[in-house]
Amino acid sequence: MLVEKIEPIHNGVNMYNPTFNYCNLPPWVIASRYFNEHPQPLEIQGVRQGNRFLFSRLDGIESKEERAQVFNDYMSVKFQLHHWRGQTDTARKSLRNSYLRFLRGWMMDSNSVEGAVLKHWVESRMGIAPSFHRKLITGMQSEGLYDYRVDVMRGSARTNAILSQLDLLYEYCQYELNRKYHVLKMLRLYRGTQDATEHEVVEQLNKREQVVRLNNLVSFTDNEERAWEFGSTVWEAYVPACKVFFCNDLLPGSIMKGEGEYLIIGGEYRVRRIMCTI
Repeated sequence: MLVEKIEPIHNGVNMYNPTFNYCNLPPWVIASRYFNEHPQPLEIQGVRQGNRFLFSRLDGIESKEERAQVFNDYMSVKFQLHHWRGQTDTARKSLRNSYLRFLRGWMMDSNSVEGAVLKHWVESRMGIAPSFHRKLITGMQSEGLYDYRVDVMRGSARTNAILSQLDLLYEYCQYELNRKYHVLKMLRLYRGTQDATEHEVVEQLNKREQVVRLNNLVSFTDNEERAWEFGSTVWEAYVPACKVFFCNDLLPGSIMKGEGEYLIIGGEYRVRRIMCTI
């Protein structure tokens, strides 16, 4: 079994809380290099079962665009997102600030309040704590952890059951990827970064390849050229489809359309530095 083949890795999995999650595998497995090279399906406990009507209905729809519309309608009804007009000011803002608001916030700035909430979803569901939010998070007493926790509280107060909304978004993303590829696929993605040295190097494999420990949620793109717009260093990585939290073409009229962006659950990844050809 996968769990038996991996030694527990405490550094970078959850530095300040017990390793606990709502997933079908423990946090130190999900974050490990071995899992990223030999993935298994991931599932948030109870989400598929609790929303089986949605996924059963999606099974009978051939059009991806129609499935996305059904998903949006289901989210709107389940979390009463369409009832915001008749509410008081506070409740109105809470209902309007749905999962889409948080995705837009991440697109603008991954270190925003919205970004903190998305990182918190990974922490609470997968058990992988963030290592960076505006600054490095180095432990219980770090300023980075304090800022992160404050942003999580501010963001969570803005909307209705945001973590449950993100649970369904992840499971819907996995449903669509499984339907598209039919197998547990590895995706070749690219990440541009301005300062590659800010990432912890777990192992230097050769001059251009290394194993790095990425933040618990990070952005990649499927477009190598696009990756150069985000930094002077571009990495190529093979990412398990099961660790894709969101991808740009998942929803109709996607807020990330044209960028080829993927939000990836972090951990230890083998990356290869791409040489600039210009």
